[in-house]
Amino acid sequence: AGSDCSGGAGIQADIKTITAYGMYAMSAITAITAQNTTGVYGISEVPAEFVAEQLDCIFTDIRPDSVKIGMVYDKDIIKTIAEKLSEYKAENIVIDTVMISSSGRRLLTQAAEAELVNTLLPMGTIITPNLPEAEVLCGFPVKNADDMLKAAEKIAAMTGSAVLVKGGHLSGKALDILLSDGKISRFEVERINTKNTHGTGCTLSSAIACGLAKGHSIEESVKNAKDYLTKAIETSLDIGKGAGPLNHLHSIS
Repeated sequence: AGSDCSGGAGIQADIKTITAYGMYAMSAITAITAQNTTGVYGISEVPAEFVAEQLDCIFTDIRPDSVKIGMVYDKDIIKTIAEKLSEYKAENIVIDTVMISSSGRRLLTQAAEAELVNTLLPMGTIITPNLPEAEVLCGFPVKNADDMLKAAEKIAAMTGSAVLVKGGHLSGKALDILLSDGKISRFEVERINTKNTHGTGCTLSSAIACGLAKGHSIEESVKNAKDYLTKAIETSLDIGKGAGPLNHLHSIS
């Protein structure tokens, strides 16, 4: 994933989440961003060859039980990640389809979208798009729960992966819909009245990866991750001038 210098999203959120789960985190950085709670102001790519070196170092020494993939900025990085995951027969792959930041900054080049869909997403154990990302992937508007299910069905058919469509952009209760092996699961909680939601997608996907690493089912991993995320939002940190970060360490603080 990409690095977030403000510590709320990306690799930093991933490491905090995995640590809170009592697990050991390693990271392969795909991009360096200049961002804070008010938005993303700059992106510097890591060369694909260096992403490959990072992955080689990880898999040949401390083999991960689960892999979470976040921001993959261009098609060469996507190809490299797919090749390495295949080479090392990686398991429990959670793909957070990071395409556009919450502040509107594009985090995936348009040229890379086809590579993501055709090469990387089919390798995912589970894919976790939010509504704007689901719309890009399925090709039609996603405005309600019925649309979310239709989107999950289309994306699952395209990729062969389990799909969790996140409904955080809708009004009313916070609803996510999981489609896994043909089974539909709905996860619905009361919406929390806060602006501090920086890094929610990164956090949720890393928490799901932790559940899979423990040997839990996809459904159980998502449920536990949702519970963890809800508490992290409830106890979020009201710092910064924009959307503040979550309290990743709520369970051990």
